[in-house]
Amino acid sequence: MTPHQTATVMVGLALILALAHILGRLARRCGQPAVIGEILAGILLGPTLFHGALSEALLPLDIRPMLTTLGNLGVALFMFLVGLELDHRLLRGNGRAAVGVSVGSIVCAFGLGVLLALYLWNDHAVGHRLGFLLFIGAAMSITAFPVLARILTDRGIQHTRVGALAMASAAVGDVVAWLLLAALLTFTGSQNSWQVLLVVPYALAMVGVVRPLLGRLLAAPERGERGAGQQGPLGTGLLAVLTVLLLVSGALSEWFGLHFIFGAFLAGVIVPRQGTERLRAAVTDRFETITWMLLPAYFTVAGLKVDLTTVGGDGLGELGLILLVAIGGKFGGAYLGARVAGQSGRSATTLGVLMNTRGLTELIILGVGLQLGLLDTDLYSLMVVMALVTTAMTAPLLRWAYPRRLVDADLLEVAEQWNAAPPEPAELARPLGAQPSEAKR
Repeated sequence: MTPHQTATVMVGLALILALAHILGRLARRCGQPAVIGEILAGILLGPTLFHGALSEALLPLDIRPMLTTLGNLGVALFMFLVGLELDHRLLRGNGRAAVGVSVGSIVCAFGLGVLLALYLWNDHAVGHRLGFLLFIGAAMSITAFPVLARILTDRGIQHTRVGALAMASAAVGDVVAWLLLAALLTFTGSQNSWQVLLVVPYALAMVGVVRPLLGRLLAAPERGERGAGQQGPLGTGLLAVLTVLLLVSGALSEWFGLHFIFGAFLAGVIVPRQGTERLRAAVTDRFETITWMLLPAYFTVAGLKVDLTTVGGDGLGELGLILLVAIGGKFGGAYLGARVAGQSGRSATTLGVLMNTRGLTELIILGVGLQLGLLDTDLYSLMVVMALVTTAMTAPLLRWAYPRRLVDADLLEVAEQWNAAPPEPAELARPLGAQPSEAKR
């Protein structure tokens, strides 16, 4: 990097943070997740305003790869924290429902997405027709796991049964969607097929080998046996170990053809829960500060690729169809999957609303499609708008489907059960919203 590039990156990052913070606060005041404002910041800095003159002056093309790298690091840290805070106790007994919701939402959204792609192909033809069809189907199947985690945390429902089930469903669904993307990359010649086969042994090694080793390493400081140079429950050595773990896991996941976010997420999931409460709290406190500074860079770079100046009447019609398929496919599939798995109507509705969240993960997969030539700029812009709309819908619809009184009742019930005794899998498996007596029948 030249001195000029270094200075430009610093100024650009400062501008991104300031604008993302301002628009993020405005989004929160409107009852939306901050990510809505952060993505809008990128769109406002992009070619939509002043035909790109503003973005070229403030964020020149030669520094955008560096901003992308910073943004990717922020995403990796955030996904590690999501995995670290995942409550395993709430997931016990919910496997059937999580699979039902995931499969239902993916199959329905993927099928409708392929049908939509057949229509869109006439105006957005790219080099590989079958690849285009499969890609649109996969893009419609996405649920933004990180943004969903933010929404659940903002609403304070991440520790309820419906929150845990939504997290589990989104995690399973996104893994399947990324596997579809990996298969698509293999099909189009963009990814070596043999690398995908290493995903299973990699996951088994993380759970069976790395997790026990982490348990031994983290147990001693939590008991107060601090080594040299450690301050409090988290020393610099342990922080370095966890950072290296998430980076290496993310790199391996990327190399396998999935995406680095799943490797980072798995690194957080395998951190032992028992006896590491203070350590995990300290890690979360330190990583959240770094994430807050880096994550807006990712949203901004994604928004810089959006050009809404070319959207005319035909584009608005296509946007309407895209929204209809995106919302109907995910909500309808998730609702049916939840009902088949034995969930109540209100719980199924809530899960359908939550599974429509796309945001961050959708931007990732859309960026891959644009890079591979499976999307043109016009369709990419429309799909980004779809991601924003479906994400913005989640918070107000969630307040209607899962009002505060039900949230408080579910939190109180879970707290009472956990204070009395560890929750039984059969009790956690009962349909959300059902009475305990119903689960015993």
